[in-house]
Amino acid sequence: MAKATLTISSKNYSSWSLRGWLLTKFSGLDFEEIITAPDDASARAEILLLSSSILVPCLRHEGATVWDTLAIAEYLNEVMPSAGLLPDDRVQRAHCRSICGEIHSGFTTLRASLPVNLKGHFPGFKVWSRAQADIDRVWFIWRDCLAKSGGPFLFGEKRTMADAMYAPVVTRFVTYDVKLEPRLKAYADTIMGMPEMKEWIAAAREEPAEIEELEVEY
Repeated sequence: MAKATLTISSKNYSSWSLRGWLLTKFSGLDFEEIITAPDDASARAEILLLSSSILVPCLRHEGATVWDTLAIAEYLNEVMPSAGLLPDDRVQRAHCRSICGEIHSGFTTLRASLPVNLKGHFPGFKVWSRAQADIDRVWFIWRDCLAKSGGPFLFGEKRTMADAMYAPVVTRFVTYDVKLEPRLKAYADTIMGMPEMKEWIAAAREEPAEIEELEVEY
């Protein structure tokens, strides 16, 4: 049987590619990366939030083609159940799915105002009130999950799909110098310290292309 493939776009700018890649890594499924060209129109539309139908990342495995990030998460949970992408407990599973759905479909102002840019660093960045409302909601979700689970991940000792879904938000907080209270800072540090994140960020820093629309100017 052919190895699974995961098509992704820019490692520096694409939050959805990062989510799909982390989910696949967390699952333990053996896969090959296929990276779209920087000037690929569909990939650029995804990164710039210009497309309502996001087709990257796309997982292909044993005849299945799965391109929505939540669908990828659910598919991987089916084919690699021992990875624990969803919690064992029914109530926790429902909670995990709910907060994953929320980040999947919401937080539009946060996305637009603080775009993912792993090579960038903007200390003292001005966060406007509407984006701050999204940030406050993320903080509430993290506090609630960590208080219930005890950490270090959102649902306890094991990484779940929720940690993959919120990882790009962690990178935004680093890029734009968003200050975090100690418990949330510890969670963010845990995510940034994962070997998978270090691998992704190292590759992002090697990308030669820049997308001018996502480079913040003062």
